[in-house]
Amino acid sequence: MAERLWQHLESHLYRRVDGASLAVFRIAFGALMLWDVWKYFAYDWIGLMYVTPRFHFTYFGFGWVEPWPGNLMYVHFAVMGVLAFLIMIGLFYRVAMVLFLVAFTHAFLIDQVEYLNHFYLVILLSILMVFVPANRVYALDPLIWRRARPRQTHVYAWNLWIVRIQMEIMLIFAGIVKINPDWLQLQPLEMWLAQRTHVFLIGPYLTETWVVALGAYGVILLHVVGAPLLLYQRTRLAVFVLYALFHLANHLFFNIGIFPWLTLAGTTLFFADDWPRKLFSGRESPAAKVPARLPGPALRRSVIVLLGVWVASQILIPLRHHLYAGDTSWTEQGHRFAWQMKLRDKRSRAAFVVVDPSSGEIWNVDMRHFLTTRQIIRMSNRPDMILQFAHHLAARWQAERGGVAPAVYAEVWTSLNGRPYQLSIDPARNLAAVPRSLDPADWIMPLHTKLP
Repeated sequence: MAERLWQHLESHLYRRVDGASLAVFRIAFGALMLWDVWKYFAYDWIGLMYVTPRFHFTYFGFGWVEPWPGNLMYVHFAVMGVLAFLIMIGLFYRVAMVLFLVAFTHAFLIDQVEYLNHFYLVILLSILMVFVPANRVYALDPLIWRRARPRQTHVYAWNLWIVRIQMEIMLIFAGIVKINPDWLQLQPLEMWLAQRTHVFLIGPYLTETWVVALGAYGVILLHVVGAPLLLYQRTRLAVFVLYALFHLANHLFFNIGIFPWLTLAGTTLFFADDWPRKLFSGRESPAAKVPARLPGPALRRSVIVLLGVWVASQILIPLRHHLYAGDTSWTEQGHRFAWQMKLRDKRSRAAFVVVDPSSGEIWNVDMRHFLTTRQIIRMSNRPDMILQFAHHLAARWQAERGGVAPAVYAEVWTSLNGRPYQLSIDPARNLAAVPRSLDPADWIMPLHTKLP
């Protein structure tokens, strides 16, 4: 029985399908990355995020990742732009994809301040696209290497399905995380929409409770119910239209960059593998010209096992926040890499003091001497970054004055989703003595204030 099921899985995943839909996704992916790189130059986000800051909030375990010295980060992003263009036109695709993955991940790991869920999605999709031959159709590679090997326009079905599953996981989790008390009480969406009453035509209605409720509960249904319906042909087009309207609304109401368009491009992969041919030329998918040469049984099974491991990891990583007590939106433990998108509104006021353990002398820290305004705002909402900054203050103090390491205390008042401000960090705790780790943080004050 098990052997029969395995053979059925192999026959399905190693079925030959048209590579046209993957090619369109590749073109969209490369174009969006090129557009994003252009914006980094146009608005000088490179200088703001990577060159100007004197200190960067590195990810746990990745403290060795640093920006290039001087103005070389501009060169770094220029190279990423060239690589994105090569991916878009399908020229030297594999090499460009690998180098883009490395370059993008390097920029991503420099500073937690710049974390965005769509950056994480870009990394995951880039990893998959390294192994997916998305350059067999609508690409320059087949034209250049035509004489070297027969031209192939088909791919294995698993090449398409692994990207589809990645999109499904992201979409479903984006709905599941919103099934929480605050969101079901229409916060923070009610706060956000109340700030957008100027929107043409629909603005005056955005303060109506029924409109906010329709948006809050509709988002949950769209992701939790709608995403699986993308897998069925009868409901696929209707759900795709709803997603298109949803992403358009996101673009109009919120500043979330390329995320709506990247997600919409990924959603097109749920249509038939040859939909671009039917749409653009009215032709069916041609028969595979190159005879199917399946890998050996051992390699086929190894690939399927690795696909299973990837899918399992993508399901388990977003669930890790259940290992921590408290509201994830408050503690931030397990919040990143979990598709918790547009989920909470946090505002904080932070102050740090450094205490000389030998003399008891106290210094009030002016954070502007160490951080940019952008970093101060982001750091004040995130306990793990507050701890990292406290370590930085202690290290700087000890490097300049020597002697025993000082104590560092933080008084942080935070409002979550419109609640009254309350202490979020234990003000009596010496943060310089608290090691950075992934363990539950007992120095984060529990959330006890209720929604108004």
